[in-house]
Amino acid sequence: MKTPSPKHVVVPLLVVMSLMFIWNLSRNINDVLIPHLKRACQLTDFQSSLVQSAFFGGYFLLALPVGQFIRRFGYRAGMITGLLTAATGAMLFFPAAETRFYPLFLTALFIMAAGFTFLEVTATPYIARLGDPEGASSRLSLASAVGSIGATLGPFIGAQFLLHATDVPTSVVQQFTPTELTNYLYSEAQLVKIPYLSLAVLFTVLGILLFFITLPTIKEEGEDSLRLWSIFQFRHTVLGALGVFCYLGAEVGIVSFLIRYAKSLQLPNLSEQKAALFITLYMALVLAGRLAGAYLLRRIPPARALAVCAIGAFLLVMTSMLTTGFVSIYALSVVGLCTSVMYPILFTLSTKDLGAYTKTGSSLIIMSIVGGAIVPPLMGWISDGFGIKLAFSVPIVCYIYVLYYARKGYIISLAPLNPLKGTWTQLKPSTKSPL
Repeated sequence: MKTPSPKHVVVPLLVVMSLMFIWNLSRNINDVLIPHLKRACQLTDFQSSLVQSAFFGGYFLLALPVGQFIRRFGYRAGMITGLLTAATGAMLFFPAAETRFYPLFLTALFIMAAGFTFLEVTATPYIARLGDPEGASSRLSLASAVGSIGATLGPFIGAQFLLHATDVPTSVVQQFTPTELTNYLYSEAQLVKIPYLSLAVLFTVLGILLFFITLPTIKEEGEDSLRLWSIFQFRHTVLGALGVFCYLGAEVGIVSFLIRYAKSLQLPNLSEQKAALFITLYMALVLAGRLAGAYLLRRIPPARALAVCAIGAFLLVMTSMLTTGFVSIYALSVVGLCTSVMYPILFTLSTKDLGAYTKTGSSLIIMSIVGGAIVPPLMGWISDGFGIKLAFSVPIVCYIYVLYYARKGYIISLAPLNPLKGTWTQLKPSTKSPL
C-alpha cells in the first residue's frame, strides 16, 4: 500500500473530519428523537427504541455491499454517494411529519443510515491509512474527537427543536378531547421538519462540493482479486467486529434511554429538555476522552487502554444501577469518558495487518454497528417488563466482552476458520504483547 506523504494529507484529513462532524451530529439527534416520537406517535419504550434499530440496521445490511462499491469506485465516490443518500433520507421527514406515520419515520432513518454507512466505511480506513501506520490509533482518536464535537452538539440542538422546556403532564394529555389530542400530536410531529430539512440541504451542498475537491487515491495491493467472505479467515477481525457490536450497542442503549432514565429517578424540576443535557454531558466526556486519547494512545499500548476503559465503564454502570438520584444519573453520564476511545482502538486492532483485505475488513467492522439496532430494543423490552434499572444489565455484559477482547481477542491469527472443525488455528502471538 502506498501511503500519501505528510504534506498531502492535511486537506483530506480536514475534509473527512468535517464529514465525521456532521454525520455524528445527525446521528445523535436520534437520542432526543426517541422521546419525541414516543410522545408524538404514542409509543412504548420498545417501540420507540426501534428508531435505533431502523438506523443501525442500515449499517448491518449495507456495510459489506458498500465495501464492494468502494473497492470498485474508490473512497471519494463513496463519500459523495453517502452524502446524497443521507440527504434523501432527511427529506423524507417532511411527509413522515405530515402523516405522523411511524413506519415512514423509520424508513427515513434507514435511508439516512444507508448514506452514513458509505461515509463511515470510507472515512475510518481512509484516515487510518493517511500517514504513518503506527499513528493510526492516534489519528483516528483525533478524528473521532472532531466527530464527538458533533455528537455533543447533536442532542443539545435536537432538544431545542424537539423537546420542551416545560413538559405537558400526562394527566393533562389524558384529558384532551379526541380533536385536541389529534391536533396536539400533529403539532408535535411538525417539530422534526426544520432540523431534518436543514440537514438535507447541508448534505446536498457537501456532496456537490466534494465533486470539486481532489483527494489522494489509496489502493491496497491485490485488492481487486479478493472475495467478499475471505475476511472471515482473520480471527482478530471477526472477534473485533463482535467487540464493536458490544461497544456500540451498549453506548447507543445507554444514551437512548438516558432521558427516560433521568425522568424515572424523579429528580426535582427536571423536564425532558433539561434531561437531554445529560446526553450532552455524556458526549462532552466522549469528546474530552478522544482529545486526550489522541495524545495518550501514542504512549499507551492500545489493548491496555481498552482494558482499562472497559473496566471503568463496567464499574460506572454498576454504580448507576445500585444508586439513586443524581449519583445514579451522573455515574451513567460519565460512562462516556470510558467509551470515548473504544471505537478507534477496536477498529485499529481489528484491521491491523489486513493488507489487501482492509476495505472488506472495514466493512465488517461497520456492519457490526448493528449492535446499535439490537441492544436498545432488548433494553426497551426489559424496561417495559422489569423496570428501566434492570435494562442496564445489558451494557454490563457488553463491557465484559470488550474486556475479553482487550486481553485475548485482539491477538492476530491469520489461520482461516476450519469449516470441518469450526475452530481457528491460533498462531503464536507476538512476544511484544501490550499486556
